[in-house]
Amino acid sequence: MDGTNAVVTGASRGIGAAVTREFVDAGAHVLACARTADDLEDLAAALESAAGSVTTQRADVRDEFDVERAMETAARENGAIDVVVANAGVYHGTPGETPLSGESYAAFDDHLRTNGRGVFTTIRESLPHLAPDARVLVSSGHVAREAEPGYGSYAVSKATAEAVARGFAADLDQSVGVVDPGVVATDLTDEHGRDPAEVAPMFRWAATAAPEADLDGAILDLATWKRATR
Repeated sequence: MDGTNAVVTGASRGIGAAVTREFVDAGAHVLACARTADDLEDLAAALESAAGSVTTQRADVRDEFDVERAMETAARENGAIDVVVANAGVYHGTPGETPLSGESYAAFDDHLRTNGRGVFTTIRESLPHLAPDARVLVSSGHVAREAEPGYGSYAVSKATAEAVARGFAADLDQSVGVVDPGVVATDLTDEHGRDPAEVAPMFRWAATAAPEADLDGAILDLATWKRATR
């Protein structure tokens, strides 16, 4: 990924932090953004000796002006954006214990605003700066497609994110697809699942080596990645 210019949202922890490390270690320039500036500074400090480089910028994907500024920074510093990883997300409550029947309106609204509209904002604000062959990756999970009890409006918001990805895939010349790494141990899963570092190479593969026809408007899951790279 030498010289690749990438933007990763939700980069302060979990999958976003692991993907940022994976990309920077491989030589990419990454604009890492999240709502928590202190965590971003810790991430940048840990990557000072990596092959690539990282620029951190506080940005809340619920605020289109924050995201606009982040994309402008990435393009100003390193040229056209080659890869966007729309990863920022929230989960209000305990995973598996938030049925729609008991969901608060505030939780429903923020899930949709962050996990759904946030993906729209991330892609929308990247458009003026995308390279012609850029790839946009949207993080998601199986609850977006397979109903399970207790995942409430979080699942609804991830289904929205996937629909947004499909819509942009249909509209853009660049490739836009969903990456589903399975259950990963993050704040959103109550730390259950695979270590984020184990699935970060999957995002690197999706950003660089996955066949474009398999990515655009589609879902790349863990099994697909393992088959392609074994």
